[in-house]
Parts: sequence; C-alpha cells; structure tokens
Amino acid sequence: MRIDVFTLFPEVIDRYGDASILGRARARGQLDLRTHDVRDSAHDVHRSVDDAPFGGGAGMVLAPGPVFESVESVAASPAGLPRPLILLSPSGRRFDQEVARELASSPAAGFSLLCGRYEGVDQRVADHLVDDELSVGDFVLAGGELAALVVVEAVARLVPGVLGNDRSSEDESFSSGLIEYPQYTRPAEFRGWEVPEVLRSGDHGRVGQWRHVQALVRTLERRPDLMAARGGLTDEEVELLAEHGEVRVLRDHGYDW
Repeated sequence: MRIDVFTLFPEVIDRYGDASILGRARARGQLDLRTHDVRDSAHDVHRSVDDAPFGGGAGMVLAPGPVFESVESVAASPAGLPRPLILLSPSGRRFDQEVARELASSPAAGFSLLCGRYEGVDQRVADHLVDDELSVGDFVLAGGELAALVVVEAVARLVPGVLGNDRSSEDESFSSGLIEYPQYTRPAEFRGWEVPEVLRSGDHGRVGQWRHVQALVRTLERRPDLMAARGGLTDEEVELLAEHGEVRVLRDHGYDW
C-alpha cells in the first residue's frame, strides 16, 4: 500500500515511519510511505507557506498556493498521486476503525494525507483540492502530523502481512464493535496478583467465552456509546453474562435479570 503525506515536517513522519511495525513493513515493501515537504513549493527566500487571515483574528493560515503546487507536482509525476487526498482537520468526519478498514481495502491500494498547521488551511484547499476530511478526535493539535501517523498506523496494521499474524488485527479493540478483553503474559503470579485460572486451563472454549464476557463488560462500562452503536446486547450475550456472574453489570445498564 502506498500512502503519501504532505506536511511541513516530513522528518516527523519519516522518523516514526522507520520504527517498529511501520519500519518493518516499509523494509519488506508492504508499505510505501512517502513524504512531501509543502515548503518546497514556496517561492520566496523565507519559504513562506502561511499568511494572516482575511477578516482579522489571531494566528496564521496555511496558504493555498504552496499546498496546491505541492500536490499538483506529485500528481503530474510519473508515479502519480494516490487518491483520495484527505485533509486532517478538526472539522472532518471522525476517524475510527471502520474508516481504517475502508482505506485499507481501497481499490486504488493507496491514499494521500494533507497535514494542516497554524490556525487552519485556506478553505479553497478543502473546497477544490482534497477529496475528504478526517478528524482523529475532538481536540486540537498544533498540526496534522500526529493525526496523520494515527491514520497511517491504523490502516497499515490492516494490510495483509504487516502484523505477521493477520488474526492479530481481528482480535483488537473496535474490530467487533467491542473493546478488547484483558491480556496477560508470564509470570502467572506477579507480586501476589495471579493470571485468571481460565487462561491457564488450556480449554480454548472456556478461554473464548471468558474473553467475550470481558469484552462485553468492558464495553458496557467504559464505552456505552459503542454498545449502543451495535444495538446493545443480544439475548445470548445477556445469558452469557448472567452465567458468568455479571448480573450487577446487567442491572446497572438496564437489563432485567
């Protein structure tokens, strides 16, 4: 998969992109992560890419000229520009695991990201250049680089072979609409705290049930919005939670038992 990132700080993207999972994926040719410095399309001695906002106000705005030129230069190159081109913006639609899957399964096998900066990007960029806008959360960052890395990693993990074991991404939080169950490793006892007996039993059926129960309980208690989005508990899940002694949780969340 190819992902192009347009940014004022390509070193931020490249440095993280060379580490850990992304670095291995790049080395194996599974991820083609390319960065483009928008300042390279500025034409003054100071390589200026921002200007004061029309109408007044604090801060500066990323100007349309360097952004358009940077994108159009890549689009005109022999390798072209992978689309869609997505602006990272607080006003974009929310990025979540479903959007990550959507991008990972894109027929074009790639996409591009544009990192905002300063007080924002000239609206003409959003209106006439990009194809979509994404937000990684209801908070404000200094720029879109961290948001871009969130998108790159979340999508890259879904590319076959990147994780080594493709089942890893299937079991993770949000993949089934639930928060992931707790994880444990050796030693079985640490400072008096023991790993649940069921996980040491070797009974894969019991382990699977326990994990599903834990995921249900965690989602009910920590992310009721996710539970509501999946339509709540099924009758079978209510029975399962009751069988595992989670009656209090059921009652606390409005299920009769």
